[in-house]
Amino acid sequence: MGKKLNILWRVLGLLLLVIGCAKRGSITGGPKDETPPVFLKATPPNFSTNFDKKEIRLYFDEYVKLKDAQKQIIISPPMDPAPEITPLGTASKYVKIKFIDTLLENTTYSINFGESIVDNNEGNPNSFFRYVFSTGDFLDSLSIKGTISDAIKKKPDSYITVAMYEVDEEYTDSIVYNKVPRYITNTLDSIGFNLYNLKEGTYKLVALKDAANNYLYEPKQDKIGFYEEYITLPEDTAKFFDFSIFKEQLDFKAILPKQVSKNEFLFPYEGEKDSMAIKLLSDVPEDYVTRVFPDKEKDTLHYWFKPFFEADSLIFEITNSKNYRDTLVARFKDQYKDSLTITSEIKSTLPLNDTFSFSGNTPLDSINKSLISLTDKDTLDVPFAIALDSIKNRVQFNFEKTESNVYNITMLPEAVKDFIGNVNDTLTFNFRTKELTDYGTIFLTLQNVETYPVLVQLTDNQGEVVLEKIMSTEQSLIFDHLNPGDYNLRVIFDTNKNGKWDTGNFLKRLQPEKISYYPKVISVRANWDLKETFILGQKDSIPIGKQMLQKGQGKESEKGGRPRRGRQE
Repeated sequence: MGKKLNILWRVLGLLLLVIGCAKRGSITGGPKDETPPVFLKATPPNFSTNFDKKEIRLYFDEYVKLKDAQKQIIISPPMDPAPEITPLGTASKYVKIKFIDTLLENTTYSINFGESIVDNNEGNPNSFFRYVFSTGDFLDSLSIKGTISDAIKKKPDSYITVAMYEVDEEYTDSIVYNKVPRYITNTLDSIGFNLYNLKEGTYKLVALKDAANNYLYEPKQDKIGFYEEYITLPEDTAKFFDFSIFKEQLDFKAILPKQVSKNEFLFPYEGEKDSMAIKLLSDVPEDYVTRVFPDKEKDTLHYWFKPFFEADSLIFEITNSKNYRDTLVARFKDQYKDSLTITSEIKSTLPLNDTFSFSGNTPLDSINKSLISLTDKDTLDVPFAIALDSIKNRVQFNFEKTESNVYNITMLPEAVKDFIGNVNDTLTFNFRTKELTDYGTIFLTLQNVETYPVLVQLTDNQGEVVLEKIMSTEQSLIFDHLNPGDYNLRVIFDTNKNGKWDTGNFLKRLQPEKISYYPKVISVRANWDLKETFILGQKDSIPIGKQMLQKGQGKESEKGGRPRRGRQE
């Protein structure tokens, strides 16, 4: 019995010893690996000359893989077909580049991996690794750098292709449409670019937001930008190149129309319509009449006609103010007749400086005001006037609005009649107005305006225009009835004085009209007035006189603005 107890105590002691050791030596996982993979060597070596191999291997100190290779890896000059670069789906201790086609003679190639080479465990990138080689006796070593902005957006797109085309006896501006450039790089997710290993010569510098990633300019889907003068190397290597990209306005083109209901055709088009006119060349009844209005969102005209008549197809002639002329044939058949639907963009709140309006899906023809009533929150009748805009197919209600009120519009049956004889059923619209103290105001002063007119736009965070003012002389501008929130301010230099921003054109060598953004976001608060001064021509314009005087204080604070009299936030 004693012998058994002795053995038992020995076993228990051994177990306690094992448990104690396990506690003291337990695995905690250790610190997170934040070290990028280290490049060890390349075969052939980096910066080789007289290169004649079909394959390159880049060795690292740990297992690596390629992330976003199609976006990150840039080969300059471009190769077609592109080489095979692995590993893509698995990990390896080396990156392999296998060439499919013959390399150009006496050419320096640069393969920029961006941040595509990452370790297999944590994804730490070996940032901006470059492999350079030459098929000739020496490496081209010239370089340029610069930044790319967007002509109209405050923040440019990422992954902008920056390209250089060699200007020789075969060069024409149309080369951007059908030939890949001599040298390329990419801005990745920044605005800056660097082009390395360039040879002496004359070049055209172009930027593309290349949707197809094929290094060819396709105006329907791509943005383009260009440096106005040719670049001469090595003379221009010390310059800093700064220019913007823009979406070109396509040349006008009428697209084949389509019948979408018994009395309506849709006429899509590209470019600016420039007084686009539609004329039916086919035989029609003597009482044939039409109505045309633009679509609110698409580059399309709604073409309505009556009466309906029998025909297999219709022939239309399309013209515009710039001597465009085309003949289009559309299929024609009997279809269901559209019913009338009336909608309003005003949902629940009508700004005090806005007007209530509604539109129809069919052409609005007449309004019977006697069948319409407008009342306020006390159910008192409110006098109003009605204006029918047949060009925009919209009806406006003009009446005197008051703060913090509730309004009701009732339209009895047949108050509205459309072009093809439809009438409305009973409709009601309910909306309210806010108090004046619910809004904020910006008082704006511009300095250093060299030429007038300028367009001053207040935009939201998505770049949508909230308010626009045209400034023809030196004056202060007031943006009032603003909902609380953040706004951006931009000034458009209206060079051709047509009251709108005009984009550029590559073949005509026209740059877009210049836009200057106020460098700071303007935060508007309810019941506050902000005074802002925008000094044009300064990269980092500092607001002057932007002060806030809070109630109960006799000194200026740092936030900017001044409260109005009335309700406090």
